[in-house]
Amino acid sequence: NVFDVMRNGQRTLTPELMDIILQATDVVVEMFENVKSREPLVPADAKLVDTLHKLSHPETPGENIFGDDDAPAPPAPSSEAPEEEFAIEEPAAQEAASDGGIDDISEDEFEALLDELHGSSAPGAASKAAPAPAAPTPPAGGDDITDDEFEALLDELHGKGQFSSEEAAEPAKPAAQQPTAPAGSDDEISDDEFEALLDQLHGSGQGPSKKEEAPSKPAPAPVDEKATQAVQKAKQQQAAASAPKAAPAPKAPAAKAPAAKEAAKKDDKKAAQAPPQAETTVRVDTKRLDQIMNMVGELVLVRNRLLSLGINTNDESMTKAIANLDVVTGDLQGAVMKTRMQPIKKVFGRFPRVVRDLARSLKKEITLQLEGEETDLDKNLVEALADPLVHLVRNSVDHGVEMPDDRAAAGKPRMGTVKLSASQEGDHILLTIEDDGKGMDPDKLKDIAISRGVLDADAAARMSDVEAFNLIFAPGFSTKTEISDISGRGVGMDVVKTKINQLNGTVNIDSQLGKGTRLDIKVPLTLAILPTLMIVVGKQTFALPLGAVNEIINMDIKKTNTVDGQLTMIVRSKAIPLFFLGEWLIRGPKNIHKEKGHVVVVQIGTQQVGFVVDALIGQEEVVIKPLDALLQGTPGMAGATITSDGGIALILDIPSLLKRYARKPLK
Repeated sequence: NVFDVMRNGQRTLTPELMDIILQATDVVVEMFENVKSREPLVPADAKLVDTLHKLSHPETPGENIFGDDDAPAPPAPSSEAPEEEFAIEEPAAQEAASDGGIDDISEDEFEALLDELHGSSAPGAASKAAPAPAAPTPPAGGDDITDDEFEALLDELHGKGQFSSEEAAEPAKPAAQQPTAPAGSDDEISDDEFEALLDQLHGSGQGPSKKEEAPSKPAPAPVDEKATQAVQKAKQQQAAASAPKAAPAPKAPAAKAPAAKEAAKKDDKKAAQAPPQAETTVRVDTKRLDQIMNMVGELVLVRNRLLSLGINTNDESMTKAIANLDVVTGDLQGAVMKTRMQPIKKVFGRFPRVVRDLARSLKKEITLQLEGEETDLDKNLVEALADPLVHLVRNSVDHGVEMPDDRAAAGKPRMGTVKLSASQEGDHILLTIEDDGKGMDPDKLKDIAISRGVLDADAAARMSDVEAFNLIFAPGFSTKTEISDISGRGVGMDVVKTKINQLNGTVNIDSQLGKGTRLDIKVPLTLAILPTLMIVVGKQTFALPLGAVNEIINMDIKKTNTVDGQLTMIVRSKAIPLFFLGEWLIRGPKNIHKEKGHVVVVQIGTQQVGFVVDALIGQEEVVIKPLDALLQGTPGMAGATITSDGGIALILDIPSLLKRYARKPLK
């Protein structure tokens, strides 16, 4: 066995050996699926089986098991033993499918049983037909019926109900110890009735065991004899010649048998009285969970409405009732959200194979570290994050980690590391992809952006290193000069940025040349209910996602400047661009007071932007409602919601809003 050889230290685990193991695992998994679906098994590749056979022996110097084939082979444990298991599994399944029922008993056997049960044959016929003590016990199988079949037959004949096979397996008590009390229930056969039935079949005081019929064996009568031997004796009665009646078993063993039998009965009764383990889980359709979540969202809107009305009432009882409703609604919302939560391990589980196969194809040595696999987040987010994370991990393996020789020349270990972690921060999930590769050169990124027309030389000169790192998210941007099956098209990171923005999340990137790169993705725990900041622009109410809001400051015209035609404001010694939302969102004559208002500072990646609004309402949890078909796709709009005063507010999509209306798109 390959694993035994490796466990004993007789063979070293190499990438080539791991390829064979993974490949054999795939074959075994496929065989399991075939067995479950009752499809014929496809034999494993003869070359794979031969390789596994060679690997099952201790390693010898100079061996060349894998030959010169460099092609990376997929995964697997030793497949020889699993193949034998499958060879046994399929007949066993077929036997189980055909097992059960009384069709297997022949007519002669059935007539013999009827004779025994109704007294048509001599009372001692069964014992007379018993073979000599020296005769070996006939093996079970062939034409023999099982315990369950025998019990089913007794139920049909007497209508006494079902009784356990453990009781049927016990030998009969001596006649002197048979109680005569009637059965306590008409639907069940008691132990005494069953023993009397066995006495009728085998003769008073006689059991179905050959050991009890042997006069020369002083051993105690066995307790766990099968009731099926009664049927075997019935069959032997027809064919066997007449034999002298067997002497009863010695008294001493017979005295021990009831005691052992009573102990066995107590154990059986205790086992029968043990309550069955209750189900602790239930399967619920995800559509039903979504429906419940939608109803909870509507309840949240009603709560917000009542809270707004409660502010204007002087009724203390009403205020307390609304406060109680607020608490209960919050608890219900949290409980329903937990039912939709799934561990992110469902997504992380695919990456070890992805990283390994990609590293093998690139001829790199990379190990993947996973942390925080038990972190829970919304089911829809788990599914939505799968593709962005695949792009980021592939990017780290392809662009980040260097070739082994290059790492060794730079004084690094030949084995590179990619770390994927998840953690919860408040009502957000933080995902981190980090590698110890070569990092990114901001000057090189700027040159590539200029050569591809993403930005001009002046803008590149004013760009910070962090802003330069974010250039990799620009459409069509790639650091690869040649297009391959893995990278070079400039679409992977753009897809990541777009998808994360759709999830109301953010992506931050940091890198140190020669040390590695780190990407942080921050997304909300759920998409069903969104915390927002309610603002007023003109006479209309809008909602800004609270996760993007950094701070709120008063408008101070003295701190504003115009840089390259863009109005900016100095905030903590840093100039941030200012935009008046009224110019974008309000139609008709615009009475914009540039000296008054509030500045809402929002974070877009590493870039900060200030939105000037007329008034602030406050924080509010809203339920996102999709826009009508005529309004879907409107730039800057993520949806709509019902406010606490019963009105309608549009939810702003900040990245889309800036991309559509800002003079110069943010990089």
